[in-house]
Amino acid sequence: MTSETPIGVAFQLGSMIDDARADAAERIAEEQQDALERKLEEQRKAKLEKEKFGDLPGSVSRETLEAIADCESGGDPEIVSSNGLYHGKYQFSPDTWESVGGKGLPSEAPEAEQDYRAALLYERSGPGQWPVCGL
Repeated sequence: MTSETPIGVAFQLGSMIDDARADAAERIAEEQQDALERKLEEQRKAKLEKEKFGDLPGSVSRETLEAIADCESGGDPEIVSSNGLYHGKYQFSPDTWESVGGKGLPSEAPEAEQDYRAALLYERSGPGQWPVCGL
C-alpha cells in the first residue's frame, strides 16, 4: 500500500492527527505544570510574608482591621483610589505608609505587610486615621 492510495492517505492523516494530539497534550501538560509551579511559588512567598508580618503589633484585633479594610477598599490590597492619592487595603497615603516603615507604594506591598503596618498606625494614632471607616 502506497501513500498515493486513498487508504495510504488516510493512514498518513491518522498518523499526523495522532502526532498533533500528542504534541497538544504535551503542551497542555507543560502549561499546567508551569501554572502549578507559579501557584506554589506564590503560596511560598505568601507564607514567608505571613511569618514575617504575621503577629500584629499592639492590641488591635484582626477583626477590627478587616472591618476597616472592608470599608476602605473592599479588602483589595492592590487597589488605588480614583484620584491616585490612596493605596492598598487600608488606603494609605504614601507619606503615612512611610511613617510606619513602609517602602514604595502600599498597593504594591504584600497583604500581610499592609495588615502589619495598619496595626502599627492604629496602635500609634487610633481609628481616627480612617475617619469614615475607623471603629
